[in-house]
Amino acid sequence: MSTSEIEASPQAAADSLEAPPRRPRGGLPGGLVKLARPKQWVKNVLVFAAPLAAGRIDEWDVLRQCIYVFAIFCLAAASIYYVNDAADVESDRRHPKKRNRPIASGAVPVKLAWALGPVLAVGSVVLAVVLCNRNTALVVGLYIVLNLFYCFAFKHVLVLDLMMVASGFLFRAMIGGLAAELPLSRWFLLTAGFGSLFMVAGKRYSEMVLMGEEAAKTRASLANYSITYLRFVWQMAVAVTVLTYSLWAFEIPQGDATLAWQQLSLVPFGFVLLRYALYVDAGTAGAPEDVVLKDKVIVGLGLAWLIMFVLGVFHV
Repeated sequence: MSTSEIEASPQAAADSLEAPPRRPRGGLPGGLVKLARPKQWVKNVLVFAAPLAAGRIDEWDVLRQCIYVFAIFCLAAASIYYVNDAADVESDRRHPKKRNRPIASGAVPVKLAWALGPVLAVGSVVLAVVLCNRNTALVVGLYIVLNLFYCFAFKHVLVLDLMMVASGFLFRAMIGGLAAELPLSRWFLLTAGFGSLFMVAGKRYSEMVLMGEEAAKTRASLANYSITYLRFVWQMAVAVTVLTYSLWAFEIPQGDATLAWQQLSLVPFGFVLLRYALYVDAGTAGAPEDVVLKDKVIVGLGLAWLIMFVLGVFHV
């Protein structure tokens, strides 16, 4: 990856504000789909993590529950995006990228988003009760409530805002195990939690590097954060993530496997984090899903990690 591929500047952000916002293709239906953030659904793959780590993902009953909660979380997350973008429409119009979102660009009416958000939220909780169990519905409901509190109350509360956004990843990592009624390792939960904090703090850091002093106009909490503080947070979080993953990997029994694959998986896991940290440090990790999906090295290392971890879990 060359320097030019990860460089960003406040001047580039300012120049993008001069051009008119781009509306999504497909009119209103296309805008509603884009508003649900399909690219963000890659985060929901985390619902398969707990059953995979438990070595039960190959059982149809467990896999079916994971598929259910994947779809349910897509609906729940979409409900939050609808409400959040409706509430933040004015600040999004001052952001170099967010100004192209369906509501900010005028493709989706604000009132329609306000109406559809609660419908999707209630629907996701009902589906969790019908298709899974009460604990799953409780986590989905808690995810929605916390995110609504974040949107309307805690978005500007320092440190708490980082924690609440990171909790969304943790809920995703937990819910697959809850839906399938599997035990959850404490090291697994800590890895998911601090890995989430790394992603969130890295995103905030990237926004400050990208937009400079203008960042506080689109995300008020950034006015009270410093670049050095956010750098400390994401560096601390990534260090703890590696530590807890190591403890988790060594906790998994090796069985009759010829190699301790789950422990060897630390190598690609660590290099994925190092590669992603390049983008964070350069200020171009404002959209984590784009970084993960578009960087071939990260994709390759991720596949290598997955293969090694699966071999370890199933004692191959």
